Amino acid sequence: MATPDTVVFIGLGQMGLPMAKRCIAAGFKVRGADPSASARDALAAAGGDVFANGRDAAKDASMLITMLPDSRIVREAVLGEHGVADVLAKNALIIDMSSSVPVDTQSLGKDLAARGIALIDAPVSGGVKRAIDGTLSIMAGGDGALVERTKPVLQAMAKSVFATGPLGSGHAMKALNNYVSAAGLVAACEALLVGRRFGLQPDTVIDVLNASTGKNNSTDVKMKQFVISETFASGFSLALMAKDLRIAADLSKLVGVDPSNAETIATLWENAKAALETNADHTDIYRFIASAVENR
Repeated sequence: MATPDTVVFIGLGQMGLPMAKRCIAAGFKVRGADPSASARDALAAAGGDVFANGRDAAKDASMLITMLPDSRIVREAVLGEHGVADVLAKNALIIDMSSSVPVDTQSLGKDLAARGIALIDAPVSGGVKRAIDGTLSIMAGGDGALVERTKPVLQAMAKSVFATGPLGSGHAMKALNNYVSAAGLVAACEALLVGRRFGLQPDTVIDVLNASTGKNNSTDVKMKQFVISETFASGFSLALMAKDLRIAADLSKLVGVDPSNAETIATLWENAKAALETNADHTDIYRFIASAVENR
């Protein structure tokens, strides 16, 4: 089946809105639904058709993207009392680009298949900046032919699209990626704290790491930009990172791998979520770690 010229987005948040705009820029007609009037207005200004109600946006659509906070909300948006499944076109395809629990994705896929609706999972990595410029990394799980069918749409939003395997594998890969990313950020924050205590200048610590084997994504694009500057405004919330890390730790248990390291990292971020402001950025983990050091 050919890629449709109209794509529906359910969820126009910090990531969903710029992703929808990239699809418009690539020549797709986009319908978007979100309870936020400002988000709807922003998409309308970019040329999209906007709706407050997901069912209205999804009516007779053959391709629909969910970009929502978690598995529970995705299931509710699709199969809940006001879900979109009942109004989609026959043989429609849903692309869940949220960060969802892999086994929940597999369960949702079975329930949708019983209705003649296909599902792939295609979460993203790269943050708001890369969503805006269309250079995200996308991890797509599901039937190979379906993943191939979605590529023109996914490539409108991404620099790299990886076919990761069966349904749920994209969400598994996203959680594992964020585990490695979060562990690197924690290590960089701790190195900065130790270096400061010893008398090293913060910029020196990061410059040396970035010219040496300690370089990672956090030292490269987060530490000076958001931590040392104390702006803590990367655009990705600490709460969402904590959620993804719990998925990674639980996935380790599910497949029978000792989750001790993943569990330690997940617990650290969950404790930070409980201690910090509701809207804390994920780079605020530095403030939590620094506070713990100061209180010892």
